[in-house]
This record gives sequence, C-alpha cells and structure tokens, in this order.
Amino acid sequence: MADLNINTVEVRKKLVHFIRNQVLGAGYSRAVVGVSGGVDSSLACYLTVEALQPGNVLAVCMPYRTSSPDSRLHADWVIKSTGVHSLTVSITDMVDGLFTQFPEADQIRRGNAMARARMIVLYDQSVVFNGLVVGTGNKTEFLLGYTTLYGDSACAFNPLGDLYKTQVRQLARAVGILQEIIDKPPSADLWVGQTDEDELGFTYEEVDRLLYLLIDQRYRPQDCIEAGFEADFVREVIERMRTNRFKRELPPIARISDRPMAEEHLYLDDF
Repeated sequence: MADLNINTVEVRKKLVHFIRNQVLGAGYSRAVVGVSGGVDSSLACYLTVEALQPGNVLAVCMPYRTSSPDSRLHADWVIKSTGVHSLTVSITDMVDGLFTQFPEADQIRRGNAMARARMIVLYDQSVVFNGLVVGTGNKTEFLLGYTTLYGDSACAFNPLGDLYKTQVRQLARAVGILQEIIDKPPSADLWVGQTDEDELGFTYEEVDRLLYLLIDQRYRPQDCIEAGFEADFVREVIERMRTNRFKRELPPIARISDRPMAEEHLYLDDF
C-alpha cells in the first residue's frame, strides 16, 4: 500500500483548483453533484463545496425503492455537514415504468437503467440550478470498466478520475468524511445486498495494488506474477481493462473532412 499513498494536502489543493477552474472556465459558478452516501460522491461533494462555496452546490439524492436506508442517512450527513442546497428525486417510477414492458429484464439491465435514470435527473437539475454536473467515478472503476456508459460515467468533469479507490479513501479521511462512510462496503445500491467487490470478485485494495504496478509502474504481466500476484488474477484484470477500453474513450467518428473537430481550437481561439 505504500506506493499508493498520496500527499493528501497537495492532492486536495490540486483537485479544488481543478474544480474551480473547470466551472469558472466554462462560464459557470455552480455545480450539481449526485450524492449517494458512498465515499466517492461524498468526497466529490466536499471538494466541490471547498472550491465553490456551499451556496453554489446542489446535492441530489436519487433513491430507488430498494435503496439501502443507510445510503440515505449517509447522504443526509454529507448534505448537513457541507450546508449545500439539496434535492431528493426518486427514480422508482422512471425505472419501473420502463420494465413494466420488459418484466424479464435481469439485474444488469435494471441496474444500468437506474444509473442512466440518475444521470437524466442530474442533467435536468443542472439546467434548473445552472450548474455543471460533477463526476464521482474513480480510477479503479474506469480502468476495470465498472461503470455504466451515459450513466454514472457521464459528467461535465471529474475530479476523482485519477485516484484509485484506496486513494479516494485516504483523501476522504483527510477532509473529514464520516469514517462509517469510508469503511462500509462500496455499493452502487442497484439491488438489495449488492456490493462492488462481490460483483468484481476481488477487493479494491487487492486490485489497486495490481493496477498501480501495471499502469503507474509499467510492470509487465509476468513482472506482476513474480511480485506475488496470482496469474489468473493478473490475466482477469488485464482482460477487463482491454475489453472495456471503449468506455474510456469518446465514440469514434468516421472522418471524411480534412480537418478533424479536435483541432477546432486552432482557429476558434483567434476570434
């Protein structure tokens, strides 16, 4: 874990500066954060408040009928401790209305619909509140593809996307997030008893150590095996990263013109 340790003081400053620059640079002064009661969204909310002040932040809680009562209690704690504006919007009717037409839908389909319904709510409220939507996903989730496209991965910007889950916990502890929130099993709260680590089949602590070697230290797979990781585990994680790469990239656009849109800044900045 030593290699994953971060300087929480410096990282906190950088992320607060990043949030402020992203919001103000886009011509806004406000932000909207989906607050679930988990450590990621709690930290994102805390940092956004530090960057913009409580009156410029809207925390939105979006429970489903099977959501854990603890999630709401923890979300309420974040809202009260930060002093932000808040709103609760149930997504039950939105999701159940869809699946009355598809009663055979499994948990994956229903979970994806919940994640996307929540993003509909956030972007709707971003119009009402006139604020940018803040992302709450972490680096571990993105690398493993443990996200829903146009659901929890959608945002205007993401302050936590280069922090592994274990680093999110370090920073959350440093900024004063409730220890009970930091310690509880991570969950997207998509169905009763659902946890991230049960679905993934391994712990965040374990996979973060491997990802750090693969990504940050540029270890080869064989190097990781020699460092003590099981070969099957190394292969599984690498395959997850490979097959979910498309989730980390913008949708490809077929190019037929001479100048790609990515170069628009070369001539627009002259005006």
